[in-house]
Amino acid sequence: MAQLAQANLFRPRAPWDDPVMREFVLALDTVNSLAEASPGFVWRLLPGDGHGAVVVEDDDAPVLVNLSVWTAYPPLHEFVYRSAHASYLRRRSRWFEPVTQPAAVLWWVDDGDRPSADDAVRRLRYLQRYGPTARAFGMRQRFEPDGRPSPRRQGPRELPPWRPADRRR
Repeated sequence: MAQLAQANLFRPRAPWDDPVMREFVLALDTVNSLAEASPGFVWRLLPGDGHGAVVVEDDDAPVLVNLSVWTAYPPLHEFVYRSAHASYLRRRSRWFEPVTQPAAVLWWVDDGDRPSADDAVRRLRYLQRYGPTARAFGMRQRFEPDGRPSPRRQGPRELPPWRPADRRR
């Protein structure tokens, strides 16, 4: 059975102990705990040094690698865009420099596979170079585990309870 790996890379604006990074560093444990408690979460790459984030060298500069595995796309989407994580996502420019886009990559792994940070960087570079394929794709143009492109929308879009039905777009 296939599971969905996701990774994103960010270049910090400052060292971890700099005041610029304080809010992000303080939120790491909370956001990681939220992910781990989310339906569909399977695994995440853990750091070796206690920061709550994995850092690799890319072009001779440190880059934060966020790497996790999920049962499927819908629970990942719920966590990324509909949980408390979304508020941090909207403020990411406070803590991270702009990077080559796309900065996030998805790919299917076999049940039980645990990709490495190097795997994530390779997949992301592949996506940046060749565009979305079954080997590496993004949130907007996805592929099924068998390599077929995913439908753009799967089922009717439900309105959030706070949005009136007559304002549907």
